[in-house]
Amino acid sequence: MRQVLSVSVAVIAVLLSSLAGAAAQGRYGIGRTATPAEIAGWNIDIGPDGRGLPPGNGSVTRGRDVFAQQCAACHGERGEGGVGDRLVGGQGTLATSNPVRTVGSFWPYATTLFDYIRRAMPQNAPGSLSNDDVYAVSAYILNLNGLLPDGAALDAKSLPAVKMPNQKMFVGDPRPDVKNRACMDHC
Repeated sequence: MRQVLSVSVAVIAVLLSSLAGAAAQGRYGIGRTATPAEIAGWNIDIGPDGRGLPPGNGSVTRGRDVFAQQCAACHGERGEGGVGDRLVGGQGTLATSNPVRTVGSFWPYATTLFDYIRRAMPQNAPGSLSNDDVYAVSAYILNLNGLLPDGAALDAKSLPAVKMPNQKMFVGDPRPDVKNRACMDHC
């Protein structure tokens, strides 16, 4: 038993010594620095003003088809909700005792819709939609919320121009260490 304890203490001492050396060097000797190309693949955020939107375009009509194939199983045939969140309706309910937070009632910027779809949807294959399909699905969802007409199409210029009904209810975050964030006026 004494021998096992001595060996255990020796092993722990060696491990702690190697960790202390790695910490002194500022790293632990695992992993590697991400390449610029790897960083670029994740650096795809879209600003409220459209900064960062990629080339491409998509129509309400094309969005209807993509939505039926990729989104309706979770969000319902017309965005009414199901397994996934409700995307449509709710306008005028935010100040009530039963607010309905949807893209059309709550979201402050249409560019946020594009950003979210591009990163996270469809849930079973996030990031798998082309830029054209993301523009199209965004157009369709905005159309379902009465924010775009049937014949509309979106691109990097027209998407930031869509005025969302709840945009003026969001205010900048007043904390000095937080930049370019928005929260509801009751945050």
